[in-house]
Amino acid sequence: MRSVVLTKGVPDFSEGAVSFNEEGHLERGKTPTVMNPNDKFALEAALQTRVRHGGHVSVMSMGPPGYKEVLGEAMESVYADDLYLLSDRECAAADTWATAITISAALEKYQEEVGEIDLLFAGFKTADGETGHTGPQTAWAMDWPMVTHALALDIEPDDGSVRAKRLVEGDVDEIETVEAPTPCLIVADPEFEPTYRTATHRLEHKRLRAETEARAEGYEDHLTTWDHQDMNLDPDYIGLDGSPTIVSSVDPIPKAPSEREATMIEADDPEGLSRVVDELTPYAGGD
Repeated sequence: MRSVVLTKGVPDFSEGAVSFNEEGHLERGKTPTVMNPNDKFALEAALQTRVRHGGHVSVMSMGPPGYKEVLGEAMESVYADDLYLLSDRECAAADTWATAITISAALEKYQEEVGEIDLLFAGFKTADGETGHTGPQTAWAMDWPMVTHALALDIEPDDGSVRAKRLVEGDVDEIETVEAPTPCLIVADPEFEPTYRTATHRLEHKRLRAETEARAEGYEDHLTTWDHQDMNLDPDYIGLDGSPTIVSSVDPIPKAPSEREATMIEADDPEGLSRVVDELTPYAGGD
């Protein structure tokens, strides 16, 4: 089995330092970055597949050079063999469509140079865009089937098929079982939980973890970076120029005013500290 996992760096909104330019586009190079939280479920699905069926796992991302740290984190999560960063100024400010075009070109190059892909994994949406478009649009560009909101997976490598339980949201939440040929895209749902049913699986999981710890320390030695020329992409069809989405405006999110009154107590104020102890003591007793 050969799997590729898509991951992305997203702004660390907790830092409160998200930077936009005058056109309203996120300046990723000036914004603290973390791994997109939903991508971790895709990484878990890919790891489960590798533990059960062996094979090769690669992780791919598109973004500025700083995204290599996100890929390094992903290597530790999924025990990946290698990493691919699609990084080029021509790719900047891409919407989901232009991003999918770039990723699909990278996947084509990957298949020519590395090997045929059986499964492509993606998270169901990103924290910065919330569209959930990039994974499915990439599958469309590759002409691959897709299984979205996957909760559980059973792979049949010999038959070249995937059977999955997926969440269907409607008036009530329902679960359906679907089957698709490989290669295909798997979009892991946040409720996806990996399972390792046998002692053999659990031992393999432990072995892969130990093997990857050393590799992840030098993750940059396993990182390949491609620009638009490497992928034979026309700049007119990627990045901002290739993005049909138009951002009309961006409004900063103001911090909510504090609704609590606060009493400041200095560390060298014994009387004040005594009042704090008297105030908290009843709660410590469960009152």
